[in-house]
Amino acid sequence: MWLLLLVSIAWGFSFGLIKGNLTGIDSNFISFARMAFSLVVFLPFLKFKKIDKNLFWKLFLAGALQFGVMYIAYIAAFRYLQAYEVALFTIFTPIYVTLINDAMNKKFNALYLITAGLAVVGTWVIEQSHILSPGILTGFALVQISNLAFAFGQIYYRKLLTGITGLKDHEVFGALYLGAATITALATLIFTPLGSLTLTAKQVWTLIYLGVFASGICFFLWNLGARRVNAGALAIFNDFKIPLAVAISLLVFGEQTNLLNLLIGGLIIAASLAVNELLDRKWRVG
Repeated sequence: MWLLLLVSIAWGFSFGLIKGNLTGIDSNFISFARMAFSLVVFLPFLKFKKIDKNLFWKLFLAGALQFGVMYIAYIAAFRYLQAYEVALFTIFTPIYVTLINDAMNKKFNALYLITAGLAVVGTWVIEQSHILSPGILTGFALVQISNLAFAFGQIYYRKLLTGITGLKDHEVFGALYLGAATITALATLIFTPLGSLTLTAKQVWTLIYLGVFASGICFFLWNLGARRVNAGALAIFNDFKIPLAVAISLLVFGEQTNLLNLLIGGLIIAASLAVNELLDRKWRVG
């Protein structure tokens, strides 16, 4: 669980960095650059000969959706929304995680849905009074596409690796980034006006940081952590980054928010995680 917490803290900085340093750069190119750097980090560890061909293409698909489609939609949303609004509209991801997990396992789990719903309520409290952007509906739709892709990918990865022996996560994760880099490269070639693309040194370093660390290392740690917790805890942690992102946007990037709402919402999310773990452990023992 500590892996998910550490990654959530790291991701809390990403919202402000994207909005503050990368505004004006084509969103498809940003997505590709991040995935390309991530692929460079993990490609040396990819064990092609140890991975069954069928499993490889499923991992490729998981990465194309969880990271590729997710980033294309997610970063495009920054053209229409403030950084805190993008963070806010990811609140529904826990619901998507629990429902997709139940669908894949063909078993409904009321506890996970209830605690995920509680996390959504807590997140809504944090920023419910600050929805102001004129492109709100377009931005909202893009973030939901991003949420669904990210939710599906992490649950699908858990399912693919369940029962697999002889393979470690770092030996297969390059396949996910290969899928993500491929789909974002296609989107860039089709939609990005590469001839007019210019980058400052600050933007290059921001892309390197986001690609190597916030994407490459953090997504690996996230999916590794996702395999070690129950689906309810995983769903809740999908929203835990939001109060962290709002707090960081407030303290580091100079955005404004309601401190009381941030405190109350954060406490509700923390309570949802505590209730989930307590009842899940109790029911398993019982």
